[in-house]
Amino acid sequence: MAEGEKIPVPTMAEMASKGETPEVLFWVGCAGSFDERAKKITVAIVRILNNAGIKFAVLGTEESCTGDPAKRAGNEFLFQMQAMNNITILNGYGVKKIVTGCPHCFNTIKNEYPSLGGTYEVMHHTSFINDLIKSGRITIEGGSYKGKKIVFHDPCYLGRGNGIYEAPREVILEMDVMLAEMQRNKHKSFCCGAGGAQMFKEAEKGDKEVNIERTEEAMKTGAEVIATGCPFCMTMMTDGVKHFNKEQNIKVLDVAELISEVTSKKA
Repeated sequence: MAEGEKIPVPTMAEMASKGETPEVLFWVGCAGSFDERAKKITVAIVRILNNAGIKFAVLGTEESCTGDPAKRAGNEFLFQMQAMNNITILNGYGVKKIVTGCPHCFNTIKNEYPSLGGTYEVMHHTSFINDLIKSGRITIEGGSYKGKKIVFHDPCYLGRGNGIYEAPREVILEMDVMLAEMQRNKHKSFCCGAGGAQMFKEAEKGDKEVNIERTEEAMKTGAEVIATGCPFCMTMMTDGVKHFNKEQNIKVLDVAELISEVTSKKA
């Protein structure tokens, strides 16, 4: 995609008005919609979907918070209100398949919406990208990260919460890089410090911030890039790198951002 080129992103309402049905609904999420850093991940996912020729749509202004932060903070009533609102809209459009860039959205829609009447095929973007590569819908073409050392931080709701460990790693390895592992990884991984609604409150008294502990582990691998698949992890690991004044030496990037740089639209 040329620099500055815009990709049209249709809404479900626009598609429905034309009698069309998308292959997937891209659930953007609150962070991907409003956080300036996470918006770049959203753009990367859109670019990949476009390059793969995927017919997709978003809910746009009809999309609301999944209710994950409310539920983790203990407000079940608010969670169910938010969830039911989303389920009503999703079911109204007859949505079957959802792809999202946030493990929190992924976990909530996949595991907690069915009991409220919302049952869908839900995929995290790293799994979806992995499938696109394996099926030949996108191809990896060189890139500036070839040969570099990358370490992947497992988001809690992606890894230990849903058992997805290999998909993001397989995607990263497609870039012909060295994949490093932290001492605590996969099912023994360590939280970035943002989950359980901790992202939205002041830290409790302790000897060290959780994200500093995790960033130290990542830095010990000697990796030039810390890769993740969660906007919350992105914030916490980025803050950790800044804490050590290593922004010039270590990049924190989402898997989608890495892949979007090395794929192109098929002719």
